[in-house]
Amino acid sequence: MSAPSSHAPDASGRLPASDVSPWVGLVGLAALLCWIAFARLWPALVTAFELPARAEPLSGPHSALLAMALTGLAMAAWSVFVDKVHRRPSTGIDWNRPRPLSAVIEVSVTKLAGLWATWLIIGAFYALGRWYWDGNYLFAMRVLAASALPLFALSVPYVLWLDRYLVEPRDHAWHFGAMLIGREPSDPDEVKRHWRAWIIKGFFGAFMISILPGGFAAVVEADLGEAASNPVRFGVLLFELLFVIDVQIGTVGYLLTLRPLDAHIRSGNPFLAGWLAALMCYPPFVFAFMGQGGVIQYEYQTAGWGMWFDGHPAILWVWAGWLAFLTAVYAWATMAFGIRFSNLTYRGVLTNGPYRFTRHPAYLSKNLFWWCSAMPFLVTTGSLAESIRNTVFLGCVSGIYYWRAKTEEAHLLAEDNKYRKYHSWMSRHGAITAPLTRFLSKARPRSAQVQPAE
Repeated sequence: MSAPSSHAPDASGRLPASDVSPWVGLVGLAALLCWIAFARLWPALVTAFELPARAEPLSGPHSALLAMALTGLAMAAWSVFVDKVHRRPSTGIDWNRPRPLSAVIEVSVTKLAGLWATWLIIGAFYALGRWYWDGNYLFAMRVLAASALPLFALSVPYVLWLDRYLVEPRDHAWHFGAMLIGREPSDPDEVKRHWRAWIIKGFFGAFMISILPGGFAAVVEADLGEAASNPVRFGVLLFELLFVIDVQIGTVGYLLTLRPLDAHIRSGNPFLAGWLAALMCYPPFVFAFMGQGGVIQYEYQTAGWGMWFDGHPAILWVWAGWLAFLTAVYAWATMAFGIRFSNLTYRGVLTNGPYRFTRHPAYLSKNLFWWCSAMPFLVTTGSLAESIRNTVFLGCVSGIYYWRAKTEEAHLLAEDNKYRKYHSWMSRHGAITAPLTRFLSKARPRSAQVQPAE
């Protein structure tokens, strides 16, 4: 797919409006924090009201899953009842002109065949992947297995209901179903779009569910008194809380890809480079590249900020605050998406929150966090060679994220004129992006100064 040739800015010179209200993420954050507080207070409630339950914090995996469900429900409710997202033309739904069921039944059956075949193929992939049956992934597999029959059953009334209102019910899933059944012609490009979206959901959805319990338990069970007196422990607790916010809201984004919420996946990234760059950063591939013994492992003989600043409490507190700020920006970037977060997808254009200052706040803050927390240039053995290796390899990791950013921009520039206006506006006015763009433009040879994805 090639990008349109025009990257002209908005004639008004204003930042384009965001497709996602900032309130969606804030409502989700409030719901999540309320459940975390309730889970921590549960032992006191059991004792005070003499409830027939164990006086222990609600820190188990099912409590983490419920936290995600409540967070998603709150964000979905706000989106529908306040933002009225179901009324937007971008949903592809016309609520005023329902078709009779008899007019869509054949289309719906074909679509269901495509959906069910897709889920069975993804299920077979889970069964074949050994990494899905070990460690944190076991929880995700149990959740998905328990959800399978309800999803198959609920998909029937949902598809029949929605197809009556869709402007074009022959969507990507229908084309895949038509290809399987063979009674009607299908569009291969639509089938590819279908599979790009579902590979993203299947791969990243299982990963996100798998990491829900760990961080949630750490936050619910944390000793606040100990953390308050120890800058390193205080910083780690803040990091854990902010990562819980990121994971909980991010998981909602992967699961609620529904048209009535205007959160459906418009397209998956069509560029192979984008997939390679993204998959390198997630299990199981990340272990081969960045994990223990990986090709570009950058934490070899390192100790981290807590050890290097040990004995200097003022510096420890300042450094903990700086790292917490970077983590907060990272969590804010996910929260700003509301129910639309997911890798490698186009689901509308986001221009508010931290995306008002830079086009890639999550990648920027995440990489700065790694540099400032791991300190790869300092090694416990004093080896200059290992210091250089660690620094070069973390530079490679940052380069991978830069690669990811450019492939994502190429995808969005090709899809949406609003993103092209946002991209242009940020290059000229973004508090972080504009100075960086000017610097890179001066440093780059004139013959190399071309627009992305053209």
